[in-house]
Amino acid sequence: MDSLPRLLNATKLTIELTLVSLFFGIFVGVFFAILRTSKVKTLYYISYYYSYILRGTPLLVQIFIIYFGLAQVEWIRESILWIFLKEPYSCAILAFTLNTGAYSSEIFRSAFETISKGVVEASQSLGLSKIIIFFKIKLPIAIKQSLPAYGNEMILMLKGTSLASTVTLLDLTGVAKHIISTTFRPVEVFIVAGSIYLIMTFIIHNFIKFLEKRYDYN
Repeated sequence: MDSLPRLLNATKLTIELTLVSLFFGIFVGVFFAILRTSKVKTLYYISYYYSYILRGTPLLVQIFIIYFGLAQVEWIRESILWIFLKEPYSCAILAFTLNTGAYSSEIFRSAFETISKGVVEASQSLGLSKIIIFFKIKLPIAIKQSLPAYGNEMILMLKGTSLASTVTLLDLTGVAKHIISTTFRPVEVFIVAGSIYLIMTFIIHNFIKFLEKRYDYN
C-alpha cells in the first residue's frame, strides 16, 4: 500500500505521545497515591476526587475541555500558561498525563496498601528514615506488584492517544483519517492502522512479561 510509509511515519507521533504521557503520568500517579494513603483528610480527599473525576469522565471530554474550554477563559489567554495551552500537542499531553495519572494513582495506591506492615516495622527498627523506607523498600515493592495492572494502563494509554487526532494532531489515527478522505478506502487503511496498533500492543505486553520475569513477579 502506498500509504504505509505515511502511516509508519505518523506512528512516531503516537509513540511519542504515549511515552511522554506515561513518563509524566507515573510521577502524577505516585504523588496522588501517596496523598491517598495520607492520614490527613484534606490530602486524602484531594487525591480521591482527582481520581474519581478523571476516571469517571471520558478522555475525549477531558481533551476538549483543556483544548477548547480553557481557551475561552480570558485570564488564561493573557497569562504565561497560554504559551503552553495554545498548542494542541501540549494540550493533548496534559490531558493524557492527567488521565493516566488518575488510573495509575489507583494502581499504586492498591500496591502500597498490600505492603505488609511487618516489612515497614522491620525497616523502622533498623533506624531507617521514612524517606529511605519509601524509596528503597515501599516504592520498589509497589512497582513490582503493580506491573500487570500498569501494563494494561500502558496499552489503554496507547489506544487513547488516537483521540489526539480530534485536536488536529496527525498521529496514526489522524493520518489514517486523512488518507481515507482522499482515497475513499476506509477498510484497507484502518486494517493497516489497526495492525500497527496491534504490533505496538504486542510489544508492550511482552515488555511487561519480561519485567515480571526479570523481577521474579509472583
